[in-house]
Amino acid sequence: MDSFPARGYGKGKNWKASRVLQPGQERGAVRAGRCVDGTGKWMDRILRAENEKAGSGADMGKPVRVLHVLGGLSLGGAESRIMDLYRCMDREKVQFDFLVHQKMESGRDAVRTPEFYDEEVAALGGKVYFLPKFKIYNYLEYKKAVRDFFRAHPSYAVVQGHMTSTASIYLPQARLAGTRVVCAHARSAGVDQGIKGLATRALRLPLLARADYCFACSREAGASVFGKSWESSPKACLIPNAIDGEKFRYQEAVRECVRRERKVEDCFVVGHVGRFHYAKNHEFLLEVFACLHGRQKARGKRCVLMLLGEGEGMGKAKAQAQALGISKDVLFLGNQKEVERYYQAFDFFLFPSRFEGLPGTVVEAQAAGLPCLASDRITPEVGLCGLVHFESLGKTAGAWADEIEKYIGMEHERKDMSWRIKEAGFDVRSQAEAMERFYLTGKAEGLKRYR
Repeated sequence: MDSFPARGYGKGKNWKASRVLQPGQERGAVRAGRCVDGTGKWMDRILRAENEKAGSGADMGKPVRVLHVLGGLSLGGAESRIMDLYRCMDREKVQFDFLVHQKMESGRDAVRTPEFYDEEVAALGGKVYFLPKFKIYNYLEYKKAVRDFFRAHPSYAVVQGHMTSTASIYLPQARLAGTRVVCAHARSAGVDQGIKGLATRALRLPLLARADYCFACSREAGASVFGKSWESSPKACLIPNAIDGEKFRYQEAVRECVRRERKVEDCFVVGHVGRFHYAKNHEFLLEVFACLHGRQKARGKRCVLMLLGEGEGMGKAKAQAQALGISKDVLFLGNQKEVERYYQAFDFFLFPSRFEGLPGTVVEAQAAGLPCLASDRITPEVGLCGLVHFESLGKTAGAWADEIEKYIGMEHERKDMSWRIKEAGFDVRSQAEAMERFYLTGKAEGLKRYR
């Protein structure tokens, strides 16, 4: 992997511009504020002059540069959708950079270990920068770090904030530094529990006024992040969580291969794709599977649960599976680069989230022809081709297992449904064309507007 410029910002005077730790590289191998190019030569520290020279690109025959602000570059829903878009973008016209957030330890230079998508971003020509995580108590330090970043990188054509919890802080700083268009992108219809969630709601209050455009993946996400008046605003645009449907189309040969690899050829396989986080409700998911597992075992049949994803809640989920006595038939598979292969292997997709924006994984599952059982907390907009059944989280795990068993007793022929996904407006190639025009012009004529 070639290196790429990266800067970190932290607390107080002791914090210096920092660096990315490349795969296989020891800590301390890269000096603060510098990076190594592909030939191993040291490059000078990234300065304002270099960024002004790069500019937005529009006036020099170079691609315009768009900055996406995110929590990180792990294999999450928002990150995956942006990377799908990035792969389909004409990168001679539009290039993406990423500003992510990093936990920093006081008293030492910050080092960012590359995440899932870092290597691909570098290969596509993008740059990754990082800031300290926002912790409420570090409001002033965070705002200063944001201001310093945009003063050093003043020439982005568009800054698109997917991390809406602090967008009301960083988008105004981007505008002051000279960014032409600033937009916020709502991708979730809920917040975390406790004081963090309350702070998020408070920080989002000025967003509708501070952004040039307010994107959302669903009506529920838009209303949750920007307020109920969002749809009537001229700034409102609906941006579906588009996917590469062709990649997920059902293929029997792939199904047989994966099931053979995982030794589940004769099993009923329930699948779930999602990070281990409060929103995804893994504890209830495991309770539902435990009910189903026990019933099927009593009939002499075996069912297996495949869980793809990682996150801070994985350890707790493993302990719960052990306590429920189902750990031998619950496969914790982590992040998979070819996640589309696993959709082929599943027989059923289970998604009992507490809240979502519009889950791209459910769109992917439908493209693969999978029947899905999702919570009624998820927007009905995600039901694109008659394969999604919604159930209340107020019902018991046994009632959810009943719904899955209804499917087991039915004849169901798996079909390629990727064409239906495209017809519904969730094709990433079409979306890439519309977003490319937006990035080049700063005008949203090609996007779905509410006014």
